[in-house]
Amino acid sequence: MSSEAAPETLKVNLQKSGFYEGFNRFVALGAKLCVGLLILAAALFPKEAGAVLLDWQNWTTGAFGGWYIYVTAFYLLVCLGIALYPRTGRIKLGGPAETPEFSRFSWFSMMFGAGIGVGMLTYSTAEPIFHFANNPDVIKGLSEGQNANNVRNAYKWAFLHYGLTPWACYGIVGMALGYFSYNRKQPLSFRSSLTPLFGIKTMQGPVGHVVDIIAILATIVGVGVTIGYGVSQFASGVFNITGFSWISAENGKPTLLAQLLALIIILTASVWSALTGVSKGIKWLSNINMGLSFFLLFFFAVFGATLFAFKQFFVTIYDYFAALPAMSFTVWKDGDLANWQGAWTIFYWAWWIAFAPFVGLFLARVSKGRSIREYVLGAIFVPSVMGLTWFVLVGGTAISLELSGVANGAIVNADISAQLFKTINLVLSPFFAKLMSFVIVVLLLTYLVTSADSAILVINTITSVGNRAKARAKHIIVWGVIYMAMVAALLTAGGMDALRSAMIIGALPFSFVMALMAISLLKSLIFDSER
Repeated sequence: MSSEAAPETLKVNLQKSGFYEGFNRFVALGAKLCVGLLILAAALFPKEAGAVLLDWQNWTTGAFGGWYIYVTAFYLLVCLGIALYPRTGRIKLGGPAETPEFSRFSWFSMMFGAGIGVGMLTYSTAEPIFHFANNPDVIKGLSEGQNANNVRNAYKWAFLHYGLTPWACYGIVGMALGYFSYNRKQPLSFRSSLTPLFGIKTMQGPVGHVVDIIAILATIVGVGVTIGYGVSQFASGVFNITGFSWISAENGKPTLLAQLLALIIILTASVWSALTGVSKGIKWLSNINMGLSFFLLFFFAVFGATLFAFKQFFVTIYDYFAALPAMSFTVWKDGDLANWQGAWTIFYWAWWIAFAPFVGLFLARVSKGRSIREYVLGAIFVPSVMGLTWFVLVGGTAISLELSGVANGAIVNADISAQLFKTINLVLSPFFAKLMSFVIVVLLLTYLVTSADSAILVINTITSVGNRAKARAKHIIVWGVIYMAMVAALLTAGGMDALRSAMIIGALPFSFVMALMAISLLKSLIFDSER
């Protein structure tokens, strides 16, 4: 451990001229080399690459499944402890005189859009429906799948994956980055948050470079999975509107061609948005998708299972908090319960961790001037409530249609990308279902663009060691092309299974970095309050 008696500013070598002027060439080239090897392997040996990724995924979840369960609970406890403790909770990111750059609505819109927007459109129906069919309580024989007595259990487990714990993964990263950058006057980079543990000199050199590369790789695979799910649902929405047979294969699953075309559209728009910056393109898109989100929620509140949703909202909150300690610390070692946990909870924790460097840095970027308590409320609690609202209104309508026999398995048995549109088709007439599908496709496009362009800006921020002014057009375009090539190669190699495998593997190293960031933040807050 290094002494903190006289904190000094972290200084990292940046290129003074050439293509990488203003960037750390080791970090930029190291990250591109790793991603390039993945793209090359997936493109040249698609079947072999998909099989190898799956083997590595199985080893990762088997060997480190317990680690994922315990470390995410640790992130949540740290966030809550810092916010609730009076001395640390009132600390402002940026100092007592700092004022927020964005209004609360824009601030929340950008955080929610970048952090979970696409997931809400895909999983607001899919998550409750999947757990309505099967969850640990069904496996234990405590309830029956696709039965009314399983609704509460379905929502309890669904909310575990979208409640306080996952948002704490984002929260701890953003809080650490914001505190060390704005209050400790360090560069807005991941290596800065580890200086209290390993010292300035260590983090200025190769160790710091590796930390930043790990953060970039986690960001790439995490956002890549989100884009993969998003382009699938985007294609399903277009099929629901047009009915073109070349878009959809069996059971509503989109074809590879449709996914690749959607990928090109979305990432082209993302590059354009990233070129305009946070205060213009990203803020503008975030406000649009938040407005459309409220419109969609209003639609389901009026035409969906409103009474069911209202009751389930409060029941789920009770069930969730009652079961949260057990759900947060239980690790199943073998059998069907272990298989379920690996396919759901461990996969989700890896996904949220892989997304954390991107969203966390973005949260830090837009949260200057907020107190830590306000930050935790806005970055953890409010998004959790918003997510639950989506689940009970959208997913609740789907479950109600299945329970009543109207759906007759049409939603449960549909591909994950088509379940929301199947629900819409059952609620509305064909004409109005197409209109609503168009609204959903536009909303999905804005969410995907917001996620992808934010990720591109974050990667440039990391490679320039926090110097946002250096995110020039050529670097934005290069990373946009890299993203497109990686997602396309993995979709070709093994579809979403290959993307999921790459993400679970890529998230593991960063989970250790996050744990160190949390410890470092605690140490610094204690030291600064005593000083």
